[in-house]
Amino acid sequence: MADASHYTYRVTWSEDDGEFVGAVAEFPSLSWLAETQAEALDGVIGVVRGVLEDMTLTGEQPPVPIADRPYSGKFMVRTSPQVHRTLAIEAEEQGVSLNMLVNQKITAPAAPRSAAAGAA
Repeated sequence: MADASHYTYRVTWSEDDGEFVGAVAEFPSLSWLAETQAEALDGVIGVVRGVLEDMTLTGEQPPVPIADRPYSGKFMVRTSPQVHRTLAIEAEEQGVSLNMLVNQKITAPAAPRSAAAGAA
């Protein structure tokens, strides 16, 4: 049986519900509401454990946890010719490969929302 502790959990505050919501990325339809973050996390982990037990009994294959999936470090991104050209020019001006420029952009910390909004 899959290990429930390997799945990707997140706890956020729900203003609408007035409680914390525990969720799991690999099972987007599952969640748990609770008064505290710890209770929300414990609750959703319990739900996942139950679902995994049911899937084992019925012979269903559970999703592979994101943490357990292999990654090559390569992925294809499609964009417009204009964006491709703009990025190629920027890479050339910086004296780096297009791959290096894009890697720098996707790994750079995001600007705070207030700063990003002010720049627009």
